[in-house]
Amino acid sequence: MVNFLKYRWLYFFISSAIIVIGLFSIVRWGFRYSIDFIGGTNLEYQTKKSVEIEKVKEAFTKNKVEILNIIKKETVITIRTKPIDEKKEFTVRKDIESSSGSNITMLRFETVGPVIGKETIRKTVIASLFAILGILIYMSLAFKSFYFAVSAIIALIHDFLVVVGTYSLMSHFLGAEVDLLFVTALLTTMSFSVHDTIVIFDKIREYGKTTDKIDMEYYANRALSETLVRSLNNSMTIIFMLLALILLGGSTIKFFTIALLVGTLTGTYSSPFVATPILVWLEKRRK
Repeated sequence: MVNFLKYRWLYFFISSAIIVIGLFSIVRWGFRYSIDFIGGTNLEYQTKKSVEIEKVKEAFTKNKVEILNIIKKETVITIRTKPIDEKKEFTVRKDIESSSGSNITMLRFETVGPVIGKETIRKTVIASLFAILGILIYMSLAFKSFYFAVSAIIALIHDFLVVVGTYSLMSHFLGAEVDLLFVTALLTTMSFSVHDTIVIFDKIREYGKTTDKIDMEYYANRALSETLVRSLNNSMTIIFMLLALILLGGSTIKFFTIALLVGTLTGTYSSPFVATPILVWLEKRRK
């Protein structure tokens, strides 16, 4: 049996450092939001001759219009920008024509509102809070101890902060956007975190019933020694699949896959090295 809890302060330092860096990024740089959150304008231009993308970008920059995405296929240019009106679009189009020397025909001009509104976000937050409350009640009854539930929720919050903070860093340095896929990855991470924690806690409860009354730390180390290999094997199958998607998948799901990978790693880490030490600490304080 390995004494994992001997290094609990190291686990605390690692988690604290990662969370602090992530929170700093959120406060300092925030996030890039996709068109799902902020809405935008979709433009499609047909040019008589090939036009360099750089000249197109310069025209939008000159008119202080932020480009969210731009795709060029032969003489057709598809652009997604922050919301603009027809007057601004006309000015930008004329600047592109003058700089490129090519006539431009507008094939599409549509402004769309945000898919995810404030009401949807509010309902999602309320549903998540109800889910956390349900986990608290269920685990308190199943394990006959409120401390088991609290420890699992703290580990869940830990994973949430790690994923959100990491994505903020990716948003600033790599241009990742917060969209529906990121919300999906975040909720999946929260589910994975609690699932893995329950496996370890169930072992601790089992040892507490079948063996003589020993210190809680002994039960925890024994449970971690017996479940860690299984948890790692389970997580590695997910990690290999996600790595394959990152390397071979398309650009549209790249950041979604990375967010899932970060969530899987932190979920695998938090169950034995965050939730379990907190449970032992709470039980010792109770006694």
